[in-house]
Amino acid sequence: MKQFSLFKNNEGTEVEQTESETPSIPHITHSTLPIIELSFDIEATGKNPLSDSVVGIALCKEKGKAYYVPIRHVHNTNIPDALNILKGVLEDESISKIGHNLKYDILILRQEGIHVKGRLYDTMLASYLLNPNKPDHSLEDTALQYLFHKKKSFTEILGKRHSFSEVPVDEATQYAAEDAELAMELKDILFEKLKAEGLEDLYFDMEMPLIYVLTDMEEIGVKINKERLEELSKELDSYLGMIESRIYNIAGESFNINSPQQLQKILFEKLALKPLKKTKTGYSTGIDVLEELSKIHELPAEILNYRTLYKLKTTYVDALPKLIDKKTGRIHTSFNQTVTATGRLSSSEPNLQNIPIRGEWGTKIREVFIAEKENILISADYSQIELRILAHISGDEGLVDAFNRDIDIHTTTAAELFNTPKESVTEEMRRIAKTVNFGVVYGISPFGLSESLNITPKEAAIYIEQYFKKHEGVKNYMDSAIKMAREKGYVKTLMGRKRPIPEINSHNANIRQQAERFAINTPIQGTAADLIKIAMINIWKKLKGKNLKTRMILQIHDELLFEVPETEIETAKKLIRYEMENALSLSVPLKVDISWGKNWAEAH
Repeated sequence: MKQFSLFKNNEGTEVEQTESETPSIPHITHSTLPIIELSFDIEATGKNPLSDSVVGIALCKEKGKAYYVPIRHVHNTNIPDALNILKGVLEDESISKIGHNLKYDILILRQEGIHVKGRLYDTMLASYLLNPNKPDHSLEDTALQYLFHKKKSFTEILGKRHSFSEVPVDEATQYAAEDAELAMELKDILFEKLKAEGLEDLYFDMEMPLIYVLTDMEEIGVKINKERLEELSKELDSYLGMIESRIYNIAGESFNINSPQQLQKILFEKLALKPLKKTKTGYSTGIDVLEELSKIHELPAEILNYRTLYKLKTTYVDALPKLIDKKTGRIHTSFNQTVTATGRLSSSEPNLQNIPIRGEWGTKIREVFIAEKENILISADYSQIELRILAHISGDEGLVDAFNRDIDIHTTTAAELFNTPKESVTEEMRRIAKTVNFGVVYGISPFGLSESLNITPKEAAIYIEQYFKKHEGVKNYMDSAIKMAREKGYVKTLMGRKRPIPEINSHNANIRQQAERFAINTPIQGTAADLIKIAMINIWKKLKGKNLKTRMILQIHDELLFEVPETEIETAKKLIRYEMENALSLSVPLKVDISWGKNWAEAH
């Protein structure tokens, strides 16, 4: 086995390697390892922690010295029983674990029968909390930023090889052991900064326990009705074929609908429609342009319909069957903690947060997400959570009163906007009020509201003015949020999550106005993100504490999805509702809508 030592000097980091004569694991057995914290990093055959295998593990218990233990390299002396020896250390709750993107390492170790326990110091998460606007929190980027150290990327090490198992141990040692050592160094720097920024509690009380919650959810996955997906694919093929025919009939010729260049010729040359936006390659055929052109010609509307269904087919209907795990028969999405600037989780491979909620085909796709036999799916969705948080943060009397009296907020706003009794509010009035309510949360402009409601900016400005006359608390909150961002350079959620907004003082009006919208919305959307994370952690703990078989399987924005044995339905519903509605104490009640069924569409 190789020992890897890092020595800092003025010129950067220099590497020294020494080799022991026999493969062994010095000072890492549970009985002889005198440590209180251990940095580790897993190297694997691929990127999927549920289907790939561990190739080796890097270990570091003190700065400047790290080890790499080869386990499944192709042409080298391996130590196949190393993980069994390390199991006790990794599962020891008294030993803190350090790493960069620990969720991945924890998940792949579970496939080896090792359940990592203890306090987690994830340097990727720490980097994210310190600057959620930064797009890259990789170890390469973080080490460069905080340690001024440039490390080789995984792609450089892998080269043309198919798997890390083919990398010679000498090279693997230098690369992997460095990862573990860098995480050890970064831990002290980043967690000191978290403390100085007042973000330590946010990490240890929320983001750290959430790692274990998300690991469970990813490992469990969600069951998919593959046969129904195959039927949907055929249905969509037939439906898309009919739309194609209509498009060709209207256009008077066949063309590649997915080609912007060919579509430009049809729309702007053959049909002589007026182009609305120029691009580097001609005129735009984007969604906003097609929606505008749909008002004067039927072809753009058909193109939009085709694009929507084509995307559903390629992104979900045809893609999901390929993502079903052969061992589990389920799909295992990845939940990302370090992607969005507001603190919301994102989902990838596949992205299950973008499946349409409404519409015939959105419903059909949700029908393929099913429960196992003798189980059901329970959906628990926060009701109007961002408006409730706005009511609390702003202290606006009208909003607080409406939510405390459980009055329909959109009907109330409609009555205010149109100066009419609540009982006289029509569906159209309520629709306009709903758009205004949610628009205000996002700091919408008169122009933006006019686009949403298809009215003039002047009419939209009147609606916004009317709203603020009735809700001075909301206007005061918006002004104070922008003022705070200008003075401090950031805004905060109720739980103390920070988002820097440096563009707030930009001389460019468009950039500055967008930053103002971020300043208004981030405390609201970020608090909603924090709230559901708290609920997830509390529900997860309660389910384990009560030894229930109910499992939390998906989080989609303000909704949680559970797979529940039929014998636990009532117990689960009560537990989920209580924990979600009591996750945070606000001046208005939190309300959760709960429904259930054999599939996600029924349960939504």
